Amino acid sequence: MSESRGVRAVKSASRTVALLELLAGRGDRPARLDELAAELDVPRSSMYQLLQTLVDCGWVRTDTTGSLYGIGIRALLTGTGYLDGDAHVRVVRPLLDEVSDTLGETIHLARLDGPDVVYLATRESHEYPRTLSRVGRRVPAHAGALGKALLAERPNEELPLPGGPLAALTENTHRDRAALIADLAGVRERGHSVDREETAPGIAGFGFALRYDTPAVDAVSCSAPVTRLTDDHEARIVAVMRELRERIETLVTPASGAPDWR
Repeated sequence: MSESRGVRAVKSASRTVALLELLAGRGDRPARLDELAAELDVPRSSMYQLLQTLVDCGWVRTDTTGSLYGIGIRALLTGTGYLDGDAHVRVVRPLLDEVSDTLGETIHLARLDGPDVVYLATRESHEYPRTLSRVGRRVPAHAGALGKALLAERPNEELPLPGGPLAALTENTHRDRAALIADLAGVRERGHSVDREETAPGIAGFGFALRYDTPAVDAVSCSAPVTRLTDDHEARIVAVMRELRERIETLVTPASGAPDWR
């Protein structure tokens, strides 16, 4: 078991968190008891007791047969509380609306979490609306504009990348570290990242790290269909997003008495 600041991890708490994260990651694919016990290497009887406790508390839900399990509504309350309690998100959200209207494209705010970025806010383009919210979803940091903008803020020897081959989301996603590191050198030179169909086919992205933390953990990006990307429109996106970054970095200052979250 791992230790943090000299305190030994509590096995039952670690197991509970692992179970909730596993269920959350499955999305619309509910799991059976045996699957969960095998995935987490937990005795079947112990997993059943844990599941029933979490069902009673609302953190896990089960179907009418009691054989399928999924993440419960209490998890939504926790996620909402995280966003509502973050001063940076509160500052940035209204600016995303403004820039999305200006460019006619989709604008994102995301945060680096280990080898992934997690979407904190999204303002969808009115030109090509999506029906599925991205807030709370994770994407490998190496696979898109947001993540590459944040990886470029770190030395190559300190990149938070997973072991083994890099996961490919499309045929354009970087699969090896050498190609990624070469790309990050270009990001540092330009001051922003470029994603050409690396996260999703038909979509390009332009990412800008927000340097109110060192190294930056948050970034904003603009996503646009490649069919709309003329040279002039791309140049305008970069100019408007660069201005957005400057505005955010001017507005976000340490609030008096606010925790310095780490």
